[in-house]
Amino acid sequence: MGQYLPCFKAYDVRGKVPSELNADIAYAIGRAYADQMGAKRVCIGYDIRLSGPELYQAMAKGLNDAGVDVVHLGMIGTEMVYFATAHYGYDGGCMITASHNPPEYNGMKMVRAESRPISADSGLNDIEKRAHEGRWERTGTGTIVEQDVYADFTAHLLRLVPGEALKPLKVLLDPGNGAAGIALQHLLPNLPLDAEVMQGEPDGTFPNGVPNPILAESRAATEARLKGGTYDFGVAWDGDYDRCFFFDEHGNFIEGYYIVGLLSQALLEEDPNQIIVYDPRLTWNTLDIVERLGGRAVVCKSGHAFIKEKMRAEDASYGGEMSAHHYFRDHWYCDSGMIPFLLIARLVSRTGRTLGELVGDMIAKFPCSGEVNSTVADPAAAIARVEAAYGHGEVDRLDGLSVAFDDWRFNLRSSNTEPVIRLNVEARGDAALVAEKTSELLALIRA
Repeated sequence: MGQYLPCFKAYDVRGKVPSELNADIAYAIGRAYADQMGAKRVCIGYDIRLSGPELYQAMAKGLNDAGVDVVHLGMIGTEMVYFATAHYGYDGGCMITASHNPPEYNGMKMVRAESRPISADSGLNDIEKRAHEGRWERTGTGTIVEQDVYADFTAHLLRLVPGEALKPLKVLLDPGNGAAGIALQHLLPNLPLDAEVMQGEPDGTFPNGVPNPILAESRAATEARLKGGTYDFGVAWDGDYDRCFFFDEHGNFIEGYYIVGLLSQALLEEDPNQIIVYDPRLTWNTLDIVERLGGRAVVCKSGHAFIKEKMRAEDASYGGEMSAHHYFRDHWYCDSGMIPFLLIARLVSRTGRTLGELVGDMIAKFPCSGEVNSTVADPAAAIARVEAAYGHGEVDRLDGLSVAFDDWRFNLRSSNTEPVIRLNVEARGDAALVAEKTSELLALIRA
């Protein structure tokens, strides 16, 4: 192709269509994937974005021209590519999605056999180089078959959390016009829930805004609906539903950090002999729950490739990131947005307590700032200023700069893609201390 490919990132492919990602590039990626991975059969799906079918067709042709057979999954969610690749024993898979990016973007998340991730250090850089150079090793004539995996995927979810484990809770579910709406059409008839779905119609024009519930403006409609009704809890998903976000019965948004704790609790109460992997941004609540319930907690650098590798190495049952990515051994160590929804519904059903009560205990015991982002000219210099001021605490550099004191701690890390520093602060039972220390740190960071 003879051009640089800015759509390749550390963990996936993502860019504006057609300037950064288009049919020609998708075709080249298909050819490059075939050469690099040696695959014979690859499944491909796409989310609701309007450019998805065209990019699928181009990538499929690239794979076919290399002799690779393609399994066309149609409009699905990312976790369904993970499911199909591993469950049916395909050599690889690709999800065409740009997750929560604006509608003019699209991208690709690629995996190997067993749904093992392909990132910069496990083949993605090589695929980029091959696609850029355009010299192909394999030629052939592959086939395309259509496969509807919704029935098998739904059965997989129900094996993990059977419908009879749930009470008839009243829940509000918001796919944000993303692909989760289709999955819910197949899943909900098997559950006893009194479920109301809003923005459930898949629509790649994003008539109600891009589904990214981590942003306050994206979840405002969900919160308003919850505050006006008598629901047990609410859930919202991003466009390809590999992340899910929770709201309590009063419509309060719940930080992803506490969901990691809740999911750890949901699993450990079933079987305490489990290993939980967590990221180092916010930790005390997770550590408290895992220790109290008899599990073992293992820290890991944030990022899906790191978490999945650590989970496989430890044979961990669950890995959680505060960014709302939740990984499960029973889902081939991959992230899912549907399994957390079912596990939280089971936890609320079993305990008889509201989601607000369950989370309220955690928030009171370990209040946190939530992630606070700062745009700075020189992230390294800002981190150095903070370390000079607070380095007398217990320092850890697994992922950015973490410093712990007796009654509070923080993590500060740079973004991989922009001049942004991300700060997280937590304390032991003292929300005022969190606010005080957050202000102190931001003053230094933004000086």
